[in-house]
Amino acid sequence: MVENVKELLKLHEGIKHEVYLDNENSTMVPQEVIDAMIPYYNKKAYGNPTLTHKPGWEAFTAIMESSKKIADSIGAKNLEEINFTPGESEANNLALMGATAANATKGKKIVISEIEPINILNVTDLMKKQGYTTTKVPVNREEGLLDLEKLKEAVDKETALVSIHLVNNEIGTIQPIKEAIDIVKDRNPKALFHTDASDAYGRIPFNVQDLKVDMATLSSFKILGPRGSGALYIREGTNVERIIEGPIGTQKLWPGIENTPLIIGFTKASELAFNSFDANVARMRRMRDKLVNGILQTMTDIVYNGTKGDKRSPDNANISFRRCEGEALTIELSLKGVYVSSGSACSRRLLQPSHVLVAIGRHFSEAHGSILMKVTRYHTEEDINYVLDSIPSSVERIRGIVGSTGVD
Repeated sequence: MVENVKELLKLHEGIKHEVYLDNENSTMVPQEVIDAMIPYYNKKAYGNPTLTHKPGWEAFTAIMESSKKIADSIGAKNLEEINFTPGESEANNLALMGATAANATKGKKIVISEIEPINILNVTDLMKKQGYTTTKVPVNREEGLLDLEKLKEAVDKETALVSIHLVNNEIGTIQPIKEAIDIVKDRNPKALFHTDASDAYGRIPFNVQDLKVDMATLSSFKILGPRGSGALYIREGTNVERIIEGPIGTQKLWPGIENTPLIIGFTKASELAFNSFDANVARMRRMRDKLVNGILQTMTDIVYNGTKGDKRSPDNANISFRRCEGEALTIELSLKGVYVSSGSACSRRLLQPSHVLVAIGRHFSEAHGSILMKVTRYHTEEDINYVLDSIPSSVERIRGIVGSTGVD
């Protein structure tokens, strides 16, 4: 396996232009973020924040200041509402498992959308062993918007928790969370509401006070911060239990020694995203629209997955190419220095079509022929032009192979 990968890497030698668009699955980290983290490894705040000495106090101060900045970025009331975790998956696990454990008398039913991220789906499957049932609310075809009438039918007095993402990670659809929360609280005031806001944070404006969510998940790497850091916002007064045990630090719901450098990197990435928020979003939208329009106007036998306009995150582009296998296309484009993914990383490893694309009415072949691209504020016109030059020939090459083998 290693030797095969080495051979593939050799084929990439000599590539003169590279454009990274696989920002769903991992991201580059800007130099400003790296520079902010480095001192916390060996010059300051490298101590355990629970210990009573200078390095420990420095670490404690750094974490508290970071909590305050992250809290302010989403409109939280105070820094105690921010709970740092090792990432998005851990925050989602804590939200679902920790909140239901702490509120066991509220019921044994969880309500989610049918297009939640894989980590949400996997947690609810696991919780079946603990006696919980899960109801999946459908979304409409093409756009992937939550069916609010079906949500109303799904929520009852046995519902302990509802978890609906704010922005879908694969097709970028912005969900009507505010309306959904009103429905849930009207049907069952005791039910808790969690949203995975990882793909909304830094890309669309939202305020947890306005949304009235009880919990919200944030991710560091989704805003070009370091991998291995995330956060769960928990509204003051919401009961959540730890789901793992260990030495208790400043983060009482996630035991262990806090990774101060990563928390600092997460915070710096947040500052960079929000300091020029409107300009950053406008640039992402301009690059994304140039990419999408360029493909739609020049190619045939393609399907644009998801909604358009204000109902879609400004960074997201998901397109299916008929008669073209998505995984093969990612390899073909990689050899030209264009790096994309075929659906989300989690779905790809299952070797099954994306559950999100199937839910919005795509045929299996269309779902398998999809590629997901996400732009950032760092992409340029030259980058997008290079991608638009690379995709048509790559698609036609694969279609030619498919045609010659008779496979469709």
